[in-house]
Amino acid sequence: MKSLQLGLIGECMIELQEIEPGVIRQTFGGDTLNTAIYCARLSAELPMTVEYITAVGADSFSGRMIQFWEKEGVGSALVQRIAGEMPGLYYIETDERGERIFHYWRSTAAAKKCFEYPESKALLEQLAKYNAIYLSGISLAIFTPQSRKILITRLKELASQGVRIYFDCNYRPRLWKSIEEAKSVYAEVYALSEIVFLTTEEAADLLDGGQGAEVGSILRQKGAREIVLKDGANPCTIFIHDSEQQVPAGTVTQVVDTTAAGDSFGGVYLTARYFGCPPGEAARMAHATAAYVVSHKGAVVPREGIPVTGKDICSCTKQDN
Repeated sequence: MKSLQLGLIGECMIELQEIEPGVIRQTFGGDTLNTAIYCARLSAELPMTVEYITAVGADSFSGRMIQFWEKEGVGSALVQRIAGEMPGLYYIETDERGERIFHYWRSTAAAKKCFEYPESKALLEQLAKYNAIYLSGISLAIFTPQSRKILITRLKELASQGVRIYFDCNYRPRLWKSIEEAKSVYAEVYALSEIVFLTTEEAADLLDGGQGAEVGSILRQKGAREIVLKDGANPCTIFIHDSEQQVPAGTVTQVVDTTAAGDSFGGVYLTARYFGCPPGEAARMAHATAAYVVSHKGAVVPREGIPVTGKDICSCTKQDN
């Protein structure tokens, strides 16, 4: 079984979450970090390492942030600690349906200039040690135009050398100057991607109203090799070459908090696919994990009870072989 060295690029922030009116819990989070943690939880039974790539401050919050993900098995070898800088902060409210309302303070976050610091050149060179890189549309949106350009140039080099690029669209309109800017940047990454994850809402926005089989056709034309179209509690659709497969979502008795549903789905799916699980089985395990996540409060849910482990991925790989 070929080992996986996975690097995930993005921003971790200080998270303030409203537990109940007037009661707040402080933790840390971010879309790609959530994915990193769910990947790392699979690594105990699989030949894989997971590392997070970002820039943070030299302050105590940043130190505790790194400790937080290291305890989950996510490495920090390529995390830049920048004196005088600070991490961003966000506040999460959830409504009675479990849907999230976010409030952000990230304008001076260290991660925004992730690839412009004196240490960044060496970091970019070290990306070659990974055989897979994961990033999201939020990663791209929060970077300055210069950092974004530097990163995409490096990703093109890595993809040409056989490094797998995994991309979750995670489109947030307010992080972009315009939808045209987002579409242009996304198109560059589609062309490099082994797997692209997006929702039906994102497809409508980013692909000019594309839906159903159109989504697979459009993204394949743009260079993506495997597309996973998510539709909330409805089946997801997987497009590979000229094939299309729908996989029902996991059953959820009560949605408590939708935070990290897509992040956990992506982490399980890409890991399962890397190690050889069939697309349908990978999606089934990803759905089951996401269903468990939305049944709990917070982005990083308790390990106990998570329905999918690295052993399950090993089992489906052996059965397929």
